[in-house]
Amino acid sequence: MAKVHPNAAAVAAELATPTTTTTTRPAADQETEPPTVLTVWRKSLLFNCDGFTVYDARGVLAFRVDCYAASRRRAEVVLMDAAGAPLLTVRRKRLSLAERWLIYDGADAGTTPPPRPLLSVCRHVGGLHSSGSGKTLARVVMPTATSEAFVVEGSYGRRACAVRDARGDVVAEVRRKEAVGDDVFRLVVSPRLGAPLAMGLVIALDEMFGGRGSARSWLRSAC
Repeated sequence: MAKVHPNAAAVAAELATPTTTTTTRPAADQETEPPTVLTVWRKSLLFNCDGFTVYDARGVLAFRVDCYAASRRRAEVVLMDAAGAPLLTVRRKRLSLAERWLIYDGADAGTTPPPRPLLSVCRHVGGLHSSGSGKTLARVVMPTATSEAFVVEGSYGRRACAVRDARGDVVAEVRRKEAVGDDVFRLVVSPRLGAPLAMGLVIALDEMFGGRGSARSWLRSAC
């Protein structure tokens, strides 16, 4: 039986500290709901697992990722709610020229026929910058759309990156939380994107740039 991580209670108390939130560039139209502020712990609550534990602004468990097979070449990662029900499946696309991850609803990624993914996240190749102020890390498209949906800019390794929509407005940000190191960071999400999809993008970015395995560890300093 899997054991709960021994530091879980202490981390939950630390993660519940309030944070002032501002967006880098507000959306052109005023949103009726404030952004969602999540605190992401880059560890599973289960002692023998790899993954994520995500708390809301009150310090209550919101999402979790528990990967029993710790590998730098995972084929898929499942985002779950606090009770362990699957919300999204983030799956690596095989045989693609650039590293690409597909985000599916729930646990349906393995069904036949395969469902249409919600989003496709492709690692940006080359040194070009987008219309924003940071280095382009990844591009996100909706399979049903003909144009790019979002672009991810900045540095995931330094926990300072933003997801921008086609207008250049920030819909999600990853921010450092200095007091607790790189394994704990803030995720600020606009209601226009939603917290589950934002966490799906974080999972894809972590697989691309997180440096969990030795073959990717150089990306932590380069990105």
